[in-house]
Order: sequence, then structure tokens, then C-alpha cells
Amino acid sequence: MVIVMKPIASQEDIGKIVEKMENQGYRVHKSVGDNYCILGLIGDTNKIDISQLEANAMVEKVLRVHHPFKLASRLFHHDDTVIQVGDCKIGKGSLAIIAGPCAVESEEQLMTIAREVKKAGAQFLRGGAYKPRTSPYSFQGLGEEGLKILRKAKEETGMPIVTEVMSHETFDVVEEYADILQIGARNMQNFALLKQAGKSSKPILLKRGMSATIEEFLMAAEYIMSEGNHQVILCERGIRTFETYTRNTLDLSAIPVIKELSHLPVIVDPSHATGKWAMVEPLSKAAVAAGADGLTIEVHHQPELALSDGGQSLKPEKFAKLVESVYRIASVY
Repeated sequence: MVIVMKPIASQEDIGKIVEKMENQGYRVHKSVGDNYCILGLIGDTNKIDISQLEANAMVEKVLRVHHPFKLASRLFHHDDTVIQVGDCKIGKGSLAIIAGPCAVESEEQLMTIAREVKKAGAQFLRGGAYKPRTSPYSFQGLGEEGLKILRKAKEETGMPIVTEVMSHETFDVVEEYADILQIGARNMQNFALLKQAGKSSKPILLKRGMSATIEEFLMAAEYIMSEGNHQVILCERGIRTFETYTRNTLDLSAIPVIKELSHLPVIVDPSHATGKWAMVEPLSKAAVAAGADGLTIEVHHQPELALSDGGQSLKPEKFAKLVESVYRIASVY
């Protein structure tokens, strides 16, 4: 349920309603803009008499929220959420470019790529230290050693680090090194991990599961937010369909749908969506034109030698061309 306060409502007026609702056992999420205040009630609100609330002179209107996600809903938070990481922003008009290799393979490899993507215009450095691979015999990452290499690259380039957290056992160590914690598609409905991420002070980049509906995707975000962490970035990375030519099917329609339903920023991963480097640039352009708040792109200076996902990685010169193109498109909107 959402209570929209009148613009003339004082802090004392708002506080009285918040206190009343909390005394009835509800959690109250307050969203304040320049000319409005919205109170979102968390809990079973079916027993609330709306007419009693609307009788308050300082209440503009009361709305029932019909979708199961509340904190992620735009009704609860009218303005777009902006995630601030150091000097970089994700959301509301700023195009965030996250780039780097699928996996950290060595110090030389990561430092080479980090310098190149920084020069091309990336603001964030991505790289996997712990890798969830389909096959148990594939490269699983360097673990904490990979995190140390990521930190060294950050110290040289100034780019914040985005890396994946896979389990409870490694959560604390990844949190220590990372600026943004990524929860991958395979873990989108790992509810225990989502709750742990909700207790973190770090922003969470949540990838859509390969068979997840948009409602399930937003409900996964709700798990994180319900534990207190509202710094969630949603990532559309393609879903599994009947088509086998590409690795996945990039659902560009998810961008405007999520923008309509939720205030959270949404970025796109065209690398995992297609699995083919030649398709990354055109789909990046399409994603930005559709309103994406950012892109996460896999880049490798020697993709033919990459230990993970070389076929979908751009070489630095192609990445630089992509960045130039998407910024031109973003400047039109």
C-alpha cells in the first residue's frame, strides 16, 4: 500500500502517520521528492481501512500495490534511483560503461586490459575471480589472488571493481575487495545469497536468470532490498528461448518494461546475451537507444587465448569504437 501525502504536509504530519502505521506492525518506507512524500507500507495491508487514511487532511490519496514487489516498485519510489560509486554514477541520464575480461587470468592480462578499457572510456572494471562455469572441468578462476589483481588494477586506473560473488563462503572476501558485487544469472533465485547481499553496504548488480520472468527478476531485487540494501542495479543478459544461433535471446523489451514498473537502474550485457563478439556492438547500440542506463562488455586483448568466453569478447580497438558509438546515441536522448 502507498500513502501519498499532500505537498503542504509538514514533517510532523508525516511523522504521525508513520508512527501510527508502525504501531500497527507495518514497516514504512519513506520516499521524498521536491514536491511530494510517499509512504510505502510493507506487510499485509488488506485489513487497513483506506477511507480512514484518506480522511486525514494531509493525505492526498491511498493506493494498493497489486504487484508482489513493493520496494522495487515505482509506486513506492517515484524518482529514478541513482547508484553512486566514488565519482561514478549509474542511473538517471548517465551512461555507465563496465568493461573487462570474463575472468582474471593473470596480472599481466588484467592490467593490459584495464589500461585499454580505461583509455577507451569505461568507468568500471569487471573481471571474475570466482567463476561459475557450466563444466566443473573449466577454468574456475584465481579466487582471492584474482581479487588482489583487481585491486591493483583499481589502484592504477582509478576504476571501481565489479566482480561476482557466488557463495556464502566467499561473500566476505569478495565484499572486501569489490566496489559492486555481482550476483549472476545462475544465482538470481539463490534466496539465502540475496538476503546476505541485502545486509551488505555495497551496491549489488543483479543479473536476470536465464529463464526468469520480469516479475521474478524484480522479486529477486525485492529480496535484497527487504534486508535494507536499496542499492540494486538490474542487468538484462538474455534469456533462454527456442533459438540456438545465439547463446541467449536478448530481451530488449525488458528495458522499458522495468523502467515503467521500477525505479531501479537497468543495464544490459550483450556479451552473454549473444555469445558472439560481432553482435555485441549492434545490440549495445540498440540497448542504449531503448533506454538502458549502462552496458557491461567483455573485453580481452587476446580473445583467442582467453580461458573463459573468448568468443564473445571484444578486442580493445573494437571496444573503443563501440564506446564512441553508444555515447553518440546516448547524447540524442
